[in-house]
Amino acid sequence: MKSMLQHILGRKTALICSTMALFFATVIAVVPTAYADDKAASADEITVLFRAARTVISKNQGLINEQGTGKILTADYVVGEAKSNFKKSSGHDLDLANDPLGAKAAMLSAVAKVMDNAQPLINDPDKGFKGFLPAIFARLVATSFGKETGGKMKIKLTAPKKYVRNRGNRPDSWESNVIDTMFSASGYEKGKPFFENADIKGKPAFRYILPEYYGESCLGCHGGPAGEKDITGGKKEGGKLGELGGAISLAIFD
Repeated sequence: MKSMLQHILGRKTALICSTMALFFATVIAVVPTAYADDKAASADEITVLFRAARTVISKNQGLINEQGTGKILTADYVVGEAKSNFKKSSGHDLDLANDPLGAKAAMLSAVAKVMDNAQPLINDPDKGFKGFLPAIFARLVATSFGKETGGKMKIKLTAPKKYVRNRGNRPDSWESNVIDTMFSASGYEKGKPFFENADIKGKPAFRYILPEYYGESCLGCHGGPAGEKDITGGKKEGGKLGELGGAISLAIFD
């Protein structure tokens, strides 16, 4: 995991795209559902928990980039804050006793492992900007989550093609179709997820995707003027407040 972290942090493209996830100002409440299906209900909670954990990293960028040691951002702290954020978003505690797919436990374990491996970087006394941005964190958690579930589930951040800076975040054909024809439609209900059964490379899966939108803070890197360099050296896309900027995509394989 540590070598993976170092590899990702060393890639400029990953650092550039990571600001997109840092300040997505999406309402992170669970969309009310009447799903009887365990997969759909679990997908609601997994995506909210994933985003709740990412929010902890977003809110603590100042602390992360301080030069110093002994910071509070331990695995236990981040997991605890993620649970708290989840409760604020959903209106109820995270119920690990009701986890039919084992997904919630797997997500918390993934978060903890990523944070354990990130401690030397976060507490580096000689380095200011660490590059441990929310999308970097999310990408690491997504990889760990896939391993925790034995490859039975997959989660990732993606975006409209015009806003993807990191090739690893490119939407596949199913994601691209939902983003372009549904989420981008003027009459589509903001924040509403879409889900259905759809194959991934010939493998049957339950697929769930949740839209995210640009907030005020993300425009510093992804707003205007288009083409101007942001703080990471990437070119701004000219995005606008409230515009669709990304999505969380989850697959549960049969």
